Amino acid sequence: MMKNTYKIAVIQLNLNNTPENNLKKCLQWVRDAAGKGAEVISLPELYSSHYFCQSEDTDNFAYAEPLYSISFTAFSELAKELGVVIVVPFFEKRMAGIYHNSAYIIDTDGTEAGLYRKMHIPDDPHFYEKFYFTPGDLGFKSNQTNKGKVGVLICWDQWYPEAARLTALKGAEVLFYPTAIGWHPKEKAQYGENQYGAWMNVMKGHAVANGVYVAAANRIGLEKYIPDTDGLEFWGASFIAGPQGEILAQASHDKEEILIAEVNLDLQENVRQNWPFFRDRRIDAFGDITKRAID
Repeated sequence: MMKNTYKIAVIQLNLNNTPENNLKKCLQWVRDAAGKGAEVISLPELYSSHYFCQSEDTDNFAYAEPLYSISFTAFSELAKELGVVIVVPFFEKRMAGIYHNSAYIIDTDGTEAGLYRKMHIPDDPHFYEKFYFTPGDLGFKSNQTNKGKVGVLICWDQWYPEAARLTALKGAEVLFYPTAIGWHPKEKAQYGENQYGAWMNVMKGHAVANGVYVAAANRIGLEKYIPDTDGLEFWGASFIAGPQGEILAQASHDKEEILIAEVNLDLQENVRQNWPFFRDRRIDAFGDITKRAID
């Protein structure tokens, strides 16, 4: 029988290194999180490498891996050993010329509870993801695990209330957002506070509007690989919020950390009973939401 409470964790890391080193590092940090009592653990977006999307370079496709290869094997073994669920975001090579920004949801017995492919793909200065990633085609899903019902969305997805809503309507108790977001160093003084604030506020809004827990796992550190640029300074600040948008755990901007919080399904049900946003949705009036623009 499923428990009414379980502990979730997000791991905030500097991933400014080689795939081999990042894999070894992340395996140890997941082990540490499990040792602190975490039962469902998420790594940041594209855990195995630096954030290569700062440039458009075909050499970076070498970081991709086929399904059920290096990352799945390593974290499947660890999940089974520790009896935990692990969200593993990785660069997926589906076939020659088709690549995805994806995440495994690996269950406590080492099996795959789900696979998510990032649906919204950005194309901003030094976030040139459209060059690398085909938009996801698996839709928005709630993944039943031996700990609870877990939804996964990835980074740019976090700006879209529709993605959060559909994942929650499918039964997800927690929305995990593996993330790689940061400041352009030259813009930080002028825009940084508002950019970071908007990021926090939109996800707290998803928690409130859907009565779900939200857990965002970001990376930290300056990643500067491209000549004549200032690189990207990833702002960390990973957090876990409860179903009223309350912050349950919050990381710094610049330290590697593990955040842990408890998911309480009785509390979630109580919140939804008192704030019945799902009940009061006017689904009969929402048809236009599927249009690109309403003229």
